[in-house]
Amino acid sequence: MEYNTQKTQLQLPEYGRIIQQLVERCKELSTKEERNEMAMAIIDFMGQRNPQLRDEDNYKHKLWDHLYILAEYDLDVDSPYPFPTMEQLAEKPKRMEYPKLQGDFKFYGKSILQLIEKAIELEEGDEKEALIEVIANNMKKSYNVYNKEHVTDDVIFRHLKELSENRLDLTGIDSLEKSKIYYSSNTNRSNSNNNNNNNRSNNNRNNQANNKRRHNNNNTNSNHKNRK
Repeated sequence: MEYNTQKTQLQLPEYGRIIQQLVERCKELSTKEERNEMAMAIIDFMGQRNPQLRDEDNYKHKLWDHLYILAEYDLDVDSPYPFPTMEQLAEKPKRMEYPKLQGDFKFYGKSILQLIEKAIELEEGDEKEALIEVIANNMKKSYNVYNKEHVTDDVIFRHLKELSENRLDLTGIDSLEKSKIYYSSNTNRSNSNNNNNNNRSNNNRNNQANNKRRHNNNNTNSNHKNRK
């Protein structure tokens, strides 16, 4: 019995040993025409064995690259795409640059920084003031979730001022509860609750009136039958 550990190591195990053997057979064919024909058949077979690749962009290009890797970068066929070199595939991707938050403010996240920059660009007015208050409210939520403790508004105001390099300042108000956005949202909520309560009261009165009318009609019909 021959064990897998005694066989040639697979270049791409996800394709299995059968495709690996077909690629090796393709390399041994004497004419380029035969190799081209067999390479196309192998590409179709590889696509059938890995149908999930079809959901990716340029999946055909990827299959041809995989074919070349299976052939250990030594396959003389006509490919519709340029074959990659071993150096290109071994090259490490560039390190991604992550946004750097000042001090120990990482828990606020990139979106807060983007909102701060947007608020700085806005002209003075109600829109800018509302956005600053939205930022502060979200900073407070992020702080409470990350640190699992209550934070006072003056701490949030100091952090906002520092993150914006003194360009956004809410220290003029005592707390977020006294900001316009807080009052407008609570006023809308209060009005909505009042409307709902009024609707319920009206519905209850209408139901009571209908029930009373129905009861009176039943009594009238009953008295009329008794007279007969």
